[in-house]
Amino acid sequence: MVWVPSIPVWRIITAALWLVAASSCCAQDSPAEIHRTYNLSALQLSPEHRSQVEAALQQKDYKTAERILVQEAELDPRSPRAARLLEFSGGLFFLDAQYGNSVIAWKKAEAIAPLDEQTRFTLAMAYIEVNRRSWARSELDKLSLAHPDNALYLYWLARIDYDDQRYSEAIARLQRIVELDPNMVRSHDLLGLCYDYTGHFDQALASFSRAVELNRVQAKPSPWPPLDMAVTQMELNQLANAEKGLREAISYNPKLPQAQYQLGRVLDKEGKVEQAIQALKTSAALDAAYADPHYLLGRMYQKVGKNDLAKTEILQFQRLKQAGNSGSHRLPAP
Repeated sequence: MVWVPSIPVWRIITAALWLVAASSCCAQDSPAEIHRTYNLSALQLSPEHRSQVEAALQQKDYKTAERILVQEAELDPRSPRAARLLEFSGGLFFLDAQYGNSVIAWKKAEAIAPLDEQTRFTLAMAYIEVNRRSWARSELDKLSLAHPDNALYLYWLARIDYDDQRYSEAIARLQRIVELDPNMVRSHDLLGLCYDYTGHFDQALASFSRAVELNRVQAKPSPWPPLDMAVTQMELNQLANAEKGLREAISYNPKLPQAQYQLGRVLDKEGKVEQAIQALKTSAALDAAYADPHYLLGRMYQKVGKNDLAKTEILQFQRLKQAGNSGSHRLPAP
């Protein structure tokens, strides 16, 4: 968040909050800022507290600002001013990755006065962050009912459908999104994943291909569309294309462990044993909690007769899997 003193502090926070909420699943296609009239003056802070909050925000010291605002809200907890303070605080908690606290602040504010559209959307994002998808769905349903042509709300409902393995429902929403916003990279990528899971591989590849094409012209391409397409290509034994796609993904983000793992998979299938081992070792080093590369490394070491190393890797895989760190469910483009 860039500090621009000439712009009202609330507007800066609003813009950052809106973009952070959108980017928790997507670095592209961020929605335009919805302008708001609130600023620090509307919070009716004393000159001392206002100065302290402004200084804290300038330094991104969210905790100091949060503490001051919450304490102010507690002075008259049922007042309209408390609602404004709590709503503002909820945004700061979200930016500070304290999603549970942001939910609490916004629900307290809502008990005093209705939340506006933007805050309700970000509340849904906070629910997702704290793994309350059904609550997020409820908020997004309300938003989508009021704004049926808003592609962002439909996309997030489709994301929740995907996470809940309701692929047919997700496909229907995503087809509508493609009509509303044909250039949304994420929607094509997620549509490809849904088609893959339902066995419609030709449609999956068509959707992935469109996502990859659109992704390439973004200012900062995501590694996920070529990675997701490569996994489907591996399922169809299109190994050369899969390797090419994975190397494209790695060129966008060489530190993504999933891309290195999938590259190890395709190199293994192509019989490139040493290259596969190196990719898998890289994947494991990038994320010590990622189980999948250890299992395949164990198999690869067995192939080359390194049985002690194979045993070590299989044991590590089993430990991590017991801790719930297997990455079997494919993720959409963030």
